[in-house]
Amino acid sequence: MRAWCLLLLAPLVAGAQFPAPEQPGVLLERDLNVDSGELAIRAPDNQVYRYRFDAKTLVHRDTFSGGMGHLRLGDQVTVESEAVAGSLVRYARTIWVSNSTSALSPADSRRSIGFSLLDLSPHTGTLTFAGVVARLNGQSLVLRTREGEQTLLIRRDTRYVANGDTVEAARLQPNMRVFVRAGRNLYEQVEAYQVIWGSILNPARR
Repeated sequence: MRAWCLLLLAPLVAGAQFPAPEQPGVLLERDLNVDSGELAIRAPDNQVYRYRFDAKTLVHRDTFSGGMGHLRLGDQVTVESEAVAGSLVRYARTIWVSNSTSALSPADSRRSIGFSLLDLSPHTGTLTFAGVVARLNGQSLVLRTREGEQTLLIRRDTRYVANGDTVEAARLQPNMRVFVRAGRNLYEQVEAYQVIWGSILNPARR
């Protein structure tokens, strides 16, 4: 019986579309607030490909490298992937974001790019908040402050800094005490430019 099942599945597997080892596309979706999960891109021929990712998946964006927190829906990307034994879903080893000002490409050196805290956010922000994370999702962050709850929108370029190092958005969790640099957009909505926590900063002393 098992042999017959394999024979029936063989044509489906043979006809399956697999991405190239370096596949360009547009990011359609990805699992949020997890260290490992799956993402999907739409290729130029409208094929949709899924990939696995984990904490070792590296994202190159602008002049720095980091984790999945630097990846935003709608990004133009090139995914470097490798086959996973026993799975039809390839593993995303490196993701290059191409709709940015970066001079890097998959053909460039695979070295990690250094940066300083001053480079972490392109916006200085005119507002600052300190408090505890009450709720968060991919679009907003609700902060519990001494004055009450404050909702901040998450930008495509919001930066996350833990103990002085840039980290992915998944590292931010409810009930964490953070310091946020923010500003208002054209619609007077408050946007988070930089979310900082850990030993590098004591919000109570700001």
